[in-house]
Amino acid sequence: MSTTTGKAAESAKVQAGPGTAKSPAAGPKGSRMRGKPRLGVQNMAGWLFSTPFLVLFLVFMAVPIIATLVMSFTDFGLRNVTHPLDANFIGFENYTKLFSDEKFLKSLFNTAYFVVIGVPLTIFLGLLVAVLLNNGIDRARTFFRVGFYAPVVTTIVAVAVVWRFVLDPSDGLVAGLFSEVGLTAPDFLGSETLAMPSMIAMAVWRNVGTVMVLFIAGLQAIPTEVREAARLDGAGVWQEFKGITVPLLRPTMLYATVITTIGYLNVFEEPFVMTQGGPSDSTLTVSLNMYREGFNFFHMGYASAMAYVLFVVIMGITVLQLRLLKDNTK
Repeated sequence: MSTTTGKAAESAKVQAGPGTAKSPAAGPKGSRMRGKPRLGVQNMAGWLFSTPFLVLFLVFMAVPIIATLVMSFTDFGLRNVTHPLDANFIGFENYTKLFSDEKFLKSLFNTAYFVVIGVPLTIFLGLLVAVLLNNGIDRARTFFRVGFYAPVVTTIVAVAVVWRFVLDPSDGLVAGLFSEVGLTAPDFLGSETLAMPSMIAMAVWRNVGTVMVLFIAGLQAIPTEVREAARLDGAGVWQEFKGITVPLLRPTMLYATVITTIGYLNVFEEPFVMTQGGPSDSTLTVSLNMYREGFNFFHMGYASAMAYVLFVVIMGITVLQLRLLKDNTK
């Protein structure tokens, strides 16, 4: 029996052949060799899909940004539109001129005023509306959310028409309310004192919906177990809001504050459509002043310098906000 079994085993080895024993070692090598060309094809496909974005980014973003930086050191004007290489290099003259330009300093002050008043109002009202819609209002919640977000997606022209009607000193909605109590409504958009607060009110009304959506997302991300534990410990509504809701909303608050500040530093549409920077430059912002210098007076080099000063201001404030608020999110 043993002799028969040994012969059967030898015949099985001969039939299997010498290549069969080496096949496990050859398997991983073959898969690695097949994987390299496939990885190259995937990389090539990724670059092909990215090419349209890269082309658009280079043509419409990177090249204009670099060109604007170069122009800020030249006296580029209307005469250089057809012959850009004829512009004269003047170094930092445009930048030094900015800080002795009363109109630019006025626009810088107006922009700072807009940001200092507008950003806290927008954040506060956005958080208030988000808390009410998330916890306080049960019926028609979707209706109110859509209503508060509608100004965000409404064009500035339509918004301007509405606000001009509301603030019209003779036939506007506010004028009607004033007349009901026997008073005369002021000319909100024609007053140097009231024009900028009117712009801020319109901007807050337009942007509170965006902040509301961000805070609603943040509120819904807070675990219900944390709130229930606080209530079991005897925490009231205000204690729960102050001790749990606000600390856990700090990352959302950081993001909302940063994007709102950047948007308000770049404010252009509201004064451009409503007041054209008037009266007496009381609503002239840096972006509107930049537009005037570049496209009304064709001082392209000077406008480019203005743009980069605004860019540095935005970067500085953003970094400061990230450092101050990020420490509290840890």
